[in-house]
Amino acid sequence: MIEPDTLLADIEALVSCESPSEDHEAVARSAEVVAAIGRRLLGAEPEFLRTDGCTHLRWGFGTGPARVLLLGHHDTVWPLGSLGTHPFSVRDGVLRGPGCFDMKAGVVMALHAAAALEDREGLTILVTGDEEIGSPRSRPLIEDAARGCAAVFVLEASADGGALKCRRKGVSQYRIEITGRAAHAGLEPEKGVNAGVEIAHQILAVSGLADAERGTTVVPTALSAGTTTNTVPAAASVAVDVRAWDAAEQQRVDRAVRSLAPVLDGSRVHIAGGINRPPLEAAASAGLFELAGRLAADLGLGPLAEASVGGASDGNFTAGLGIPTLDGLGAVGGGAHADHEHVLVAELPHRTALLTALTETVLTETVPGNGFSVRADETAG
Repeated sequence: MIEPDTLLADIEALVSCESPSEDHEAVARSAEVVAAIGRRLLGAEPEFLRTDGCTHLRWGFGTGPARVLLLGHHDTVWPLGSLGTHPFSVRDGVLRGPGCFDMKAGVVMALHAAAALEDREGLTILVTGDEEIGSPRSRPLIEDAARGCAAVFVLEASADGGALKCRRKGVSQYRIEITGRAAHAGLEPEKGVNAGVEIAHQILAVSGLADAERGTTVVPTALSAGTTTNTVPAAASVAVDVRAWDAAEQQRVDRAVRSLAPVLDGSRVHIAGGINRPPLEAAASAGLFELAGRLAADLGLGPLAEASVGGASDGNFTAGLGIPTLDGLGAVGGGAHADHEHVLVAELPHRTALLTALTETVLTETVPGNGFSVRADETAG
């Protein structure tokens, strides 16, 4: 039984504990709030998993192998002090506050959904603390928790209108670093090797790797070069964000980026970074989405929509392992990372009930590959 008032109170408690990813002390405080909510609802103590100072939480139920992983994160992009300008509030059916949509409401929903299960045998809940910076410390935990599972349900916020995220682009992140040679810009510029000019050549080269028809984006972002206005830059760098729908495209761009060569005599090019998250391809979600649609109809929730999105999540990791993964099961609302971040309160109990039904069904059904088939004894009579 989902209690809307309790659900709201728990979301308020978690949103009111700020947790920017890079502040390990803040993330640790947030983990204590998550633990307290889970302890009360589940009657079980979580494991506190700390990797390089970052705090994650894991609950495991039963003595056999895990079958379902509920996956979320409690870190946010919002810096400390954001509650001063974006306080928690509920007004006219809309909940607001830093990180409410992405994805503290989803974390609370996962705990309430698990609490509503009659039997949690085979369930794992993992709440990480570094997703917003690419999960550099939690990726091994995520992949270990997912291996052998029949399904992973990701509590990231929904797409527009409550659509589930059934396809996500893979993400690669690079840093192109140029070494040139400094010289006086007025007296003897010919003795320098201009790293700024070289980085301009490299920016044009990587931009040309995009493929609009295949949906592959290659975007130079943060750029720096030089030290003073009268010095030929001796160093320059640019970050590059790559998004692709399939692994073959990721690999194509990766090979091309790594083969970049200097244009100016005397300059050197160094490439850092690489593929961060594999794509969450549609096949990984198809069976689970079909199941979710049937269960939503049974619950009287109306038809579900699916969406393909350019943003990545920790669900990319689990799908990359071949584990059936359904994403976007968290809050319905909008404005992730933005001033208008919000959650629609009326949808919270409905989505939590759907998550409960999904989890319960997969825990008790036979799941061959990416599809679902009810056990023979459940079809008799």
